[in-house]
Amino acid sequence: MSRIWIVMLSIGGLTFLTRLSFMYLLEKWRPPDMINRALRFVPVAVLTAIFVPEITLSNSELALSLNNLRLLAGLIAVVVAWRTKSALWTIGVGMLSFWLLSWFRLFLYLNL
Repeated sequence: MSRIWIVMLSIGGLTFLTRLSFMYLLEKWRPPDMINRALRFVPVAVLTAIFVPEITLSNSELALSLNNLRLLAGLIAVVVAWRTKSALWTIGVGMLSFWLLSWFRLFLYLNL
């Protein structure tokens, strides 16, 4: 058996055991209300940590200008999220606005 298969099976087994241990642990132990309230913010914090650097950095430098199309599309997506409270609409409008802004910039560049 090749080493890569041994590594893959080992990591898969460890992942399975880690998840199983939490399911078994939470069956026996109930965390305090404060921890449950704090855990509700974990998905928002993780998503924010992923997308904020993506839309505010360009070539490892802070890009907070109108030339940053990702930032503009992100701001449009924030407005859509605020108004609709729908993840699907937010993602769809954010992607569409980025594509349209990119196309518009390319169109202007080619016609100058």
